Amino acid sequence: MRSVTGIHHITAISGDAQENLDFYVGVLGMRLVKKSINQDAPDTYHLFFADAEGNPGTDITFFPWPNMPAGRTGPGVWGEVQLGIPEGTMEFWQQRLTQHGVAAGESGLRFGEPTLPFSDPHGMQLALVEAPLYEGFGFTPWDNSPVDADKQIRALAGARLPERDSTATRRFLESALGLEQLGEEAGWTRYGIGGGEAGRRIDIRDEPGTPGGGWGVGSVHHVAWRAMDESHQSELRERIVGAGASPTQVIDRFWFKSIYVREPGGALFEVATDGPGFAVDEDPEHLGETLVLPPFFEAQRAQIEALLPPLGPPRKAAL
Repeated sequence: MRSVTGIHHITAISGDAQENLDFYVGVLGMRLVKKSINQDAPDTYHLFFADAEGNPGTDITFFPWPNMPAGRTGPGVWGEVQLGIPEGTMEFWQQRLTQHGVAAGESGLRFGEPTLPFSDPHGMQLALVEAPLYEGFGFTPWDNSPVDADKQIRALAGARLPERDSTATRRFLESALGLEQLGEEAGWTRYGIGGGEAGRRIDIRDEPGTPGGGWGVGSVHHVAWRAMDESHQSELRERIVGAGASPTQVIDRFWFKSIYVREPGGALFEVATDGPGFAVDEDPEHLGETLVLPPFFEAQRAQIEALLPPLGPPRKAAL
């Protein structure tokens, strides 16, 4: 039975929507490829930042809930999200973050790759990683980015997950998703597929006695894995059930179809189809410029628009 093929997207919780947009477009240079709503809470935006086309594996998305308390990293909640950048661009990114007043942590090597940890304005833990992409990975540079094409963020390189006891989670990663152990370093164990290139791996670590994590502003909501199509997704759902977990039924998100499941430690996973993609309802040249609702929400557009705060273009200019 086939494994997942890589990371599809990562969804997190942010504070103010405009501040979120300003940072991910104006500072990190990603494209807003879809401005929509949280389909489970339609009074809240769902903002999707990615490469020029919104290719699977490039897409970090946010639910802006500014009135929520701050999230708490710990077992049961995903931690740091890693963003893949081209080799040789770390100095550029260090300078850019400094110019924009972003305090970065100490750079160094992780699993042999140059890595720079930092946080976004709402406390979400991020890291830039100079990491190779896997064969067949799709990335399209965005011509209107404030970051030159040869330096743009290429991929969601990976994510980190603390566990109280990872024994059951390790079995789940292997039997349900088809991941395998790739290496160990500084207490972290890397799991992935293929050679573990950017977009095909996660890191887990046991942190016994650590208080559990909690969702809130600055925390990751879930990590989604790629299924090539609905048939592949159905296979993966069977595999997840066979591993003893209880996934949801397939949910139509319009741009992809999804199933959700919690791993044994409590963190939320999604398995999403690669298609049909973000251009199914917008001109590719104008992705993210207007509020797009899935067809099953169009009848509520007036009420939804009245509840959402104004959201303008990114306010931070390039340096």
